[in-house]
Amino acid sequence: MEKYDSLKLKNQLCFPLYAASREILRKYTPFLKDLHLTYTQYIVMMVMWEEKSLTVGDLGKKLYLDTGTLSPLLKAMEEKGLIARSREKNDERVVIVSITPEGEALREKAVTVPEQIGKCINLSPEEAKVLYGILYKLIG
Repeated sequence: MEKYDSLKLKNQLCFPLYAASREILRKYTPFLKDLHLTYTQYIVMMVMWEEKSLTVGDLGKKLYLDTGTLSPLLKAMEEKGLIARSREKNDERVVIVSITPEGEALREKAVTVPEQIGKCINLSPEEAKVLYGILYKLIG
């Protein structure tokens, strides 16, 4: 093995992960454009459809995003009427994010997105399940 082999792009695990992530996000774009959402807004909405209301901190933990990334994102989503932000009564430092009726209604339009993306990705259901497990092992 050569001294600099570890610095070759073809030997980096991070590169195919990065490239695959970019490619998958690119595939989401036309579907999310119809919903007027970015990918990051879409994953926020997926959490909101499930949780209905939670703190910004808890939302950040679920999505692996920091508050610096979330704050402008949530502001834009609030301006669209999808979510509402409020301060917790007992501790005003804590911001609560809640889904609005408009945000809830968007769920019906979004319900086909996962199936449409599944058709764009060249993996069998078994391969997708294995990859999912491996990726969560990496981020865990």
